[in-house]
This record gives sequence, C-alpha cells and structure tokens, in this order.
Amino acid sequence: MENILLKVFILMASFFTASALPSPFSPTATMLGSILRSLGFRELSLAAHSLTESPWSGGPYTIFAPTDVSISVCGSCSVSRILQEHTLPGVFSVNYLRTLAFGTKLETMAPGRCITVTSDLLNSTKLFIGGAEIDRPNLFNNGFVVVHGLSGFVSHLPAFSCILGPAHAVPAFSIMRLMLRDASTRLRISGYSVLALALRVKYADLAILHNATVFGVNDAAIFAGGQAYVRDVRFHIVPNHLLMDHDLEELPADTVLPTLEGSQTLAVTTAGGGGFLEPMRINHVRITSPNVVHNLKIVVHGLSKPFPHLNDPPAAESSSCEIQGSMDGYESCALPPTLEIKSTAEIDDRHGF
Repeated sequence: MENILLKVFILMASFFTASALPSPFSPTATMLGSILRSLGFRELSLAAHSLTESPWSGGPYTIFAPTDVSISVCGSCSVSRILQEHTLPGVFSVNYLRTLAFGTKLETMAPGRCITVTSDLLNSTKLFIGGAEIDRPNLFNNGFVVVHGLSGFVSHLPAFSCILGPAHAVPAFSIMRLMLRDASTRLRISGYSVLALALRVKYADLAILHNATVFGVNDAAIFAGGQAYVRDVRFHIVPNHLLMDHDLEELPADTVLPTLEGSQTLAVTTAGGGGFLEPMRINHVRITSPNVVHNLKIVVHGLSKPFPHLNDPPAAESSSCEIQGSMDGYESCALPPTLEIKSTAEIDDRHGF
C-alpha cells in the first residue's frame, strides 16, 4: 500500500511540475529592470536593484508603476524609494484588490511604509493606490512579477503611513495563501516536488495558519527509501511558528515543538550552536539544508530522512537513563521535555502583518 501511495504522489508531482507555467526563481535586478523598461517605465527600471536589496527581496512582487512624467514632477523624490514604496511582496491581482475594504493598508517593500487601497464610491470599478488610479491593470504577470500601471501624482509615503487613519489590515489567511503558492513553486524548482504537492493536498490546514515551519525531504531521498515521509507530512510541519536556522540554533535541548498532528510533537534532542545547525538534531535527525525556501510566512528546512517518532520518555522521577539506540549515527538519552514552544495561534492577530 505504501509503494502504491508513493507512486501516486510521484505521478501527481510530475504532472504538476510539467504543467506549471515557467516562472523565474528569485527575480534579479536585471530581470526586473528589463520588464519595467519593456513596459515603458524607464525611471523605475534604473532603480530595480532597490527591490533585490530590500529585506523582503526574492519575490514575488506586485509593482504599482507610476509613469516617468509622474516621477519627474516630484523633483525631490528618490526613484529607488518610490519603487520600494509602490511594490508589494506577493501577487495581488486587480480582482483581489477589489475585494479589500475601502482604506485597506498594505505594507510595501519599504519596511514600515504602507500604501492605501481605495475605490471610487460612485464607480467601484476604479481602484486607487495612494490616490493614484490603476488605469492600466495587469500590464505584466508571469506568476512572480505583476505590474499595474498608475496615473496621477506620486510622492513618498509618510513614516507613519501604516497607522495613520483607519487601518484595515489584510486578513492573515490571504497573505498565507500567497505565500503557500510561492513556496510550492520554489520547492518544485528546488527538487522538492513531492513536498510541493503535499502542501497543495494539505492546503486547507495550512491556509488558516499564521505562519509555518516545514521540515522536508527532497525527492531523491524519498525515492531512495524515505517513503514514510509521504504519509507523515503533518508530523513534519510546525504550525504558527516561523523558525529560521538561527532560531533553531538557539533552542535548548528538550524543547518541544508542536506539529499539525496535534498530540504528536517533535523534540530538540541535541541543541545547536556549532554553526550550520551542527550538531543540532530534532528527533535525532540532523537538518542538512537549512532555509531551502523561505518567505514572509513559510520556511522549509531540508532533512536527510524523515523524523522518527520518539518513544515515550521515562517518568520524571526515574533516575535511570536508557540509550534509545543509534539514529542517524547519533546516540542520545530520551529525557522528558522541559521547555515547550506554545502556538502563536493563541495570539489574537487583529492587524494582519
């Protein structure tokens, strides 16, 4: 049964990989500049490097592009800053923007700066970004870069643009949907097609999370004997925590991590601190490829093999300590977990991000 399930996953993963539209991976400044220049936005094209230098670089991007004439009117404006303040991390279609509440604020590629989405009260088909109308929607869209043309005067966003006036945050699940799509595309490109498909299968469970840390096994490792991962994906997902490699290194031994399996948890069996997650192990398995894919809401770390399920720990009052055997070339004593990371889902997130 296990082999049949694996074959189905491989077949479906191959189908989705083959049918996926070709998309650039982490658009470069040269690529962004070429796209903007071909659309007639010469001034913005010269500042394309500012997007790849942003803390949220890597794409996908939605660019609300003012004309060269609009930019020239603002003589004191920095074109690089104008581009960052008119670019959103993620893919935002015009149809999606129309579903947002009047006055919704969206944080841009310039940290702490938000653009405001409004519409004409008499003609709801007209959309405005910071007061400038989107008069040429969907000029470009390849799944990673979206460009909408703006008409009207533009200027720099104020320092408190994310809190001035009525704040209408984008629902967290909407951002999570975009980030799931982004992660799936990148995973297929990176040799994790089976995991990319698994994220699609588990979409309903993942879309409602605030963020997630995923531990993945690449296609080659699954085909070489890691079939258990296919049926145990939920056990490899830590919900409502975005744990980058440096965050994992700081976790002390015996830290308990929740999983989508509910009562089944992961444990830090060996603390990190040795660099590149050496010799850190979770459930006795070493992380071989930290931060394979990461965006605003999801981070994926690569494993050499699936996590085993740890045996029940001995009672706290027991003075004996039994070696649990060698796993991944490492022997360790199973100790009762003493530190537990609680889910951030318990925090009332009223303002999105």
